[in-house]
Amino acid sequence: MNNQMKVLLAEYTTAHDPVLAREGRAMLGVLEESFSRCGYEVVRPDGGDFAEEIGRIAPACDMGLVIAPDNLLSTFTMILEQHTHNLGCGFMTVALCANKVQTQKILRQHGIPVPGEPEPGKRVVKPVRGCGAQGVRRSSGTPGPGEFAERFIEGQHFSVSIIANRVVGEACLYFTGNPPLVLAVNRQLIEIDADGAFHYRGGETPVHPDREEEIVSTAKKAAEVLGCQGYCGVDVVVADKTYVVDVNPRITTSLVGIAACMDEEIADLLVAASKGGVPAAVHLPGRARFDTNGMVTKL
Repeated sequence: MNNQMKVLLAEYTTAHDPVLAREGRAMLGVLEESFSRCGYEVVRPDGGDFAEEIGRIAPACDMGLVIAPDNLLSTFTMILEQHTHNLGCGFMTVALCANKVQTQKILRQHGIPVPGEPEPGKRVVKPVRGCGAQGVRRSSGTPGPGEFAERFIEGQHFSVSIIANRVVGEACLYFTGNPPLVLAVNRQLIEIDADGAFHYRGGETPVHPDREEEIVSTAKKAAEVLGCQGYCGVDVVVADKTYVVDVNPRITTSLVGIAACMDEEIADLLVAASKGGVPAAVHLPGRARFDTNGMVTKL
């Protein structure tokens, strides 16, 4: 590996969103350590205006990756793509996935189960453009501006962490048609408090639930239908069917647990996927529990 190759890791929340900063710092730490071990020089924004920093630094880098809340990620990714090789999802797919109503409409059209219209008294209200469980709640009330309601699904919460090969951007150079790589199925720890608010507390990975094949198949189809590439997380609730409740076209907190168990380097996988060459499988000999502060406990 040419140790002169530079990678820009631009994580938004550590400097700009105190509520999500601990999660962002944990994800950034895992990536920074992996890229450093793989021989890359890691470059990060200094602070200040995030978009301007990406535009300033990216031209001198060989590749880059943006991590930011879904409603902001598309704009920052577009700037990155104008200046260097993007290791993450294309900005147009990011913009689509940020709109949860539009995402569900497309998934439904392709026969992928989604919660759908709410039933009387049993509904979830969430932001149309939200991040994680922020603003998500059980409520019989009317959604406010920028919110929508969907059916409440009683079931088990999982996420599927996937790395998809490049499908847009420099597709003429790198498209291989290889299927996405499933890193792991993760159990999500979701709490619903007395006021009905949802709280994401981390999870456990890898897990192998009874309906793992169905969970993985549904998540892969969702990622492919939406055109995701690079690392993405598909959140599902398993009940009578496996329902897709969210698609995150970016690094997610689950990576902190996965990286602690995985033999392969996440940096190598992201670079390979960005050129159509992600492997067919990875090796996770361990198991871990992780929280949103970056704490990992081997099980």
